[in-house]
Amino acid sequence: MSPSTRHFIRHYVEMVVAMFLGMAILALPVRGALAAAGTSLSELGHEAMFLAMAIEMTLPMVAWMRYRGHGRRPCTEMAAAMLLPTFAAIALLQTGADAGLLMGVEHVAMLLGMLVAMLLRPAEYTHGAHGRHTEVEAVTA
Repeated sequence: MSPSTRHFIRHYVEMVVAMFLGMAILALPVRGALAAAGTSLSELGHEAMFLAMAIEMTLPMVAWMRYRGHGRRPCTEMAAAMLLPTFAAIALLQTGADAGLLMGVEHVAMLLGMLVAMLLRPAEYTHGAHGRHTEVEAVTA
């Protein structure tokens, strides 16, 4: 396997790990704050649960990307890969779609969206030193 392919795969795995850690770690204070306010995500509805979970996954993923040297544009693209499927799932909830089924579809769409974002900008994700930018990207980042 080439070094470029290894770096690409490493980035993808790092993003997935960051997502799961975010869900596990950020869920506690979110649920605690809601409990202190006398409510819960289940009381707020499936839409709130979908949105909270997407944010809990996206924030640490973007933070890790910034730590690894990625600029704003790739971080924004990766966040969009996470949030767009969430907004689509929330819209489908309004039609009466099954929340459990949507949760599974949403997560698969997120993972595929991340992969597509990476494939559209391979140079960003195939170098050993993450976040190598062109001068234009560095200025706008």
